[in-house]
Amino acid sequence: MFRKSIVAILLVLAPAAAFAQVERTVPQSQEEIQLSYSPVVQQVAPAVVNVYATRVTQQQSGFGDPFFDQFFGRSPLFNQRPQTSQSLGSGVIVSADGMILTNNHVVEGATDIRIVLNDGREYPVELVLADPSTDLAVLRAEDGAGEFPFVSFADSDQLEVGDLVLAIGNPFGVGQSVSSGIVSALARTGMGMTDYQFFIQTDAAINPGNSGGALVDMNGQLVGINTALFTRSGGSQGIGFAIPSNMARVIADAGAAGGEIMRPWLGAQMQMLDADLAASLGLVTPRGALVTEIAPDSPAEAAGLASGDVITAIDGVAVQDPEALNYRVATKPVGSISELTLWRNGAETTAALEMGAPPATSDRQATISGNTRFAGVSAAELNPALAQQLGLGFSTQGVAVVEVEAGSPAARMGLEQGDVIVALNGTEIRDIETFESLASQRPRAWQIILQREGRVIRSVVSG
Repeated sequence: MFRKSIVAILLVLAPAAAFAQVERTVPQSQEEIQLSYSPVVQQVAPAVVNVYATRVTQQQSGFGDPFFDQFFGRSPLFNQRPQTSQSLGSGVIVSADGMILTNNHVVEGATDIRIVLNDGREYPVELVLADPSTDLAVLRAEDGAGEFPFVSFADSDQLEVGDLVLAIGNPFGVGQSVSSGIVSALARTGMGMTDYQFFIQTDAAINPGNSGGALVDMNGQLVGINTALFTRSGGSQGIGFAIPSNMARVIADAGAAGGEIMRPWLGAQMQMLDADLAASLGLVTPRGALVTEIAPDSPAEAAGLASGDVITAIDGVAVQDPEALNYRVATKPVGSISELTLWRNGAETTAALEMGAPPATSDRQATISGNTRFAGVSAAELNPALAQQLGLGFSTQGVAVVEVEAGSPAARMGLEQGDVIVALNGTEIRDIETFESLASQRPRAWQIILQREGRVIRSVVSG
C-alpha cells in the first residue's frame, strides 16, 4: 500500500489555491485510517534539537528537566556540596540563521548550553533572551557550513479542538521521539505555570525532556512549544500543555531584534466573573474580564474604560477571563490600536484601546547597606506598574521589596521579594526616603508591619 500523508490527501481533495479553506474531515475509509505521519515528521524532525544545559547546583535532579523535578522529593544526601549538573530539554530551530526556541526552565541558570541536531551535529549556543514570564528562551547557534533546517510558525488562533498534532522532542533522554494526538482543549488558563496563562492542551504524549520541543500541525508548521504535563506519576497521562505559537513568535521576534521585550500595558485591574456576578450584570454567561480599577494616566483610562465594565472581546476575538485578555494584549505590538467589546450598563458597546508602552516599574529605589538589620534589601516605591505586578491595588502606598541579597541581615530577618513594607516602629512608610532613613537606623527592636501575598504580617525583631 502506498504511504501517503494526510497533507497529500487534502491536496488531492482541494486545489492548492484553496488549501487554506479546505474543510476538516475525519477519516472516511480503512485506507485513510492507515495513513502515515512520516512525511510530516521528515519535514520537521531535522529542526527539533536536544538542548543540554550545564549548571552548578546544590541539588541533583531526578529526570534532568527542572520543571518535572518539582513532582519528586530530593534526598538531602545530594545537598552536601556544589556540583555540576546537566539538564535535558528540547528546542525548535525557527530560522535559517540558527535561532532556537526552548523553555526558559530548561536553560535557566546555565553556565554552558549546547544543542545537538538529530543528525548528530553539535553546536554551542548563545542565550539571546530569557523570559520567565512566558517560560520561553531564545538561543542562537552559528553554522559556518550553511543554513539550519527550521520550522515555520502557524497561526495558533486557527487551531480547533480535535485537530491532529505531533509532539517532537527528547523524552527521558532516550533520543528524538514523535508522539501523535489531538488538540484536547484551547485557551487553558488558571494553570499557575507562567504569567501568561493560555495553553494548548493535547493528548500527544509529553514527558520530561520534551520541554521546549515542537508541537506541529499536519502541515508541518509550529503551533506550540511543549511546556508541561499534568501527571501523578512523572510520565504522560494524556494531559500535556503547549505555549501557543502566536506567543512564541512574539518572543522569537524580540530575540531576533536584539533580545528586548516590550509588552503593552493596559493599566486596569480585572477579576473573573462567576454565574451570580454575571447574572447581576445582565450577562447570560459568566465570560469576560470585569474591570475593577483603572490606573491614572493609563491606556485603559484614555480608552474610557471604567470600573464595572466587562471586556468580552478584543479585535473580535472572545475573551473568556482576565488571563485570556492578558494573553491577547501581550501578543499585540506597542503602538497598535485594538477594538474592545464591552458590556456596560446592560448593553454592548466598543472602545478603542491604544497599546501603550509599559511605564517603568519604579524609578524610586534604594538599597540598604551598613550595620543594620535591613542591610542587603533593595526596595522600590510603589507605582501603578509595580503594584499591578505584585497583585496590589493601584492606590496602594508604601515600598516593595524587589531584591534580597542571599545571606544578608535582611534575608536572615525573613524579608522576601514582593513584601510590601507598611510601617516601621509605628511610622507609616509612604515613600522611599522615609524607608531609607528609618531602615538605616539601629534601634533596640524593630516593630514591622508588612503585606505578603494578601496577608498582613506583624512582627518584632531585635535591632
